[in-house]
Amino acid sequence: MAQGRRVERVASLIRREVSELLINGIRDERVHQGMITITEVSVSGDLQHCKIFVSIYGEGNQRDEVMAGLNAASGFLRGELARRLQMRRAPEVVFQIDRGIEKGTSVLNLLGQLENERESRGESALEMED
Repeated sequence: MAQGRRVERVASLIRREVSELLINGIRDERVHQGMITITEVSVSGDLQHCKIFVSIYGEGNQRDEVMAGLNAASGFLRGELARRLQMRRAPEVVFQIDRGIEKGTSVLNLLGQLENERESRGESALEMED
């Protein structure tokens, strides 16, 4: 049980430090082309691997550039994490795009379209529930 809490604590610390580094530490201009949100940090039980899930606001090619910049900076981030968290061996950092927000937005758009179609036919959502 203590192992699980330790992994969660390390994931939380990594999230905080990487957030700070995304703002002030990474000089690669590609990283600053879109708005990046860290949605989740997953650390393996042995603390050797770390997946950082990010959501990137921007156009498709912009997102690709941001991901390329993040991947290029992963070695730098690993070194900074080792230094800042005083870890003898920091985990290998891998970035992955979290598509959850995109999927949620598309579902909301579809629901909005359905509502508009119902309204144009003169139906209301309240009538559908009865």
